[in-house]
Amino acid sequence: MRIGSVLSLALKSAFNRKATALLTILAVAVSVMLYVGVERVRQGAQESFERTVSGADLVVGARSGPINLILYSIFHIGDPTNNVTWETYQDIAQRPEIAWIIPLSLGDSHQGFRVVGTELSFFEHYRFGDDARVEIDKGELFADVFDAVLGADVAQALQYKVGDHIVLSHGVGSVSFTDHADKPFVVSGILKRTGTPVDRAVHVSLEAITAIHIGWESGAKTALARVATADRVRQMDLTPHDITAMIIGLKSRPSVLRLQRDISSYAEEPLLAVIPGVALSQLWDVIGIVERLLSAISACVVAVGLVVILVTILTSLNERRREMAILRSVGASPADIFLLLVMEAAALAFLGALTGLALLYGALVLLAPLILSTTGVPLSSVRPDMFDVAVVAAVVASAAALALIPAWRAFRNSLADGLSIRI
Repeated sequence: MRIGSVLSLALKSAFNRKATALLTILAVAVSVMLYVGVERVRQGAQESFERTVSGADLVVGARSGPINLILYSIFHIGDPTNNVTWETYQDIAQRPEIAWIIPLSLGDSHQGFRVVGTELSFFEHYRFGDDARVEIDKGELFADVFDAVLGADVAQALQYKVGDHIVLSHGVGSVSFTDHADKPFVVSGILKRTGTPVDRAVHVSLEAITAIHIGWESGAKTALARVATADRVRQMDLTPHDITAMIIGLKSRPSVLRLQRDISSYAEEPLLAVIPGVALSQLWDVIGIVERLLSAISACVVAVGLVVILVTILTSLNERRREMAILRSVGASPADIFLLLVMEAAALAFLGALTGLALLYGALVLLAPLILSTTGVPLSSVRPDMFDVAVVAAVVASAAALALIPAWRAFRNSLADGLSIRI
């Protein structure tokens, strides 16, 4: 027989058993959809992770390690080894190659969410993703010392709205016994969701951080803190004594390495300057074991789908002996029977893989905007590419390889064995 005839016969034979064929195709479709879907989400998550901060050239803080600096300054995880003095910040900010600079002051919290002290330059220059800005959804940015701007997750989790009063806590624990209850803040604005750590932060001014810590210089509340009411501290000099870190954008990218070297060898105090993209890639390599585990699990699911094809053909061999014998009687050779089963498995795998991709991309077209708006994770593509072609080819080739087992058994069955009646 010609290959085309064998393929046509294989399809007719498979769909003669419609229920079994459809279930097999469905099993392969679900496994391929899961595998490619996990890969698309993994790529999108990595891109989103590495673009948590974009457009920034350097992140500067007290000397520690690059990953630690990125963790506490960008992701608000962990604590800094030390602070940077305000004089050092001003000295660096005045360098001619710097286009903009964002100071960050950390160390306080609100019901488990980090408080970030900063300036309005944060909302003007901080970028994430594809050069997206941090924007107000409701209300306005902080104007008064005791105004606070909430990230989307904070407002949603705690059911806050513009105008509500909140109390910040000393330290970063989820439960604190040292609240700044004498200086409550007013929610002046709520930010649009970004899918970044910005969503999980309470943003206040640097002056606010200084204000709530008047009388707390020793780390505990003193008599000065008790008399320094909100109205009184507004009249005081609230220039910060120090900050935690700073994010820097340069006028010219080629000068980044020179400035990084100058800051890292700063004579006045030990500092560390890291390039965000490089540090984020290093951090992803550290936590990438999770995404590799997900890929391995989804690959196992694909393997299960292929085993379903093998089991289906193996269990149907006895029932199909008469079918094979009839084919032999009308001129089919043992090689044709062998090829028939291999091509039947390959055809089922091919149809299942195509069905899985069609279901996946149909779902992505509908859900990609929702996923982006709720999680900030951009899916890398909603159109098939060469990765999908490789997956389909691998699934078809694997199914054909597994089908060699039942095909060899059918090859060995003789015409007499197929026509004989067993009691």
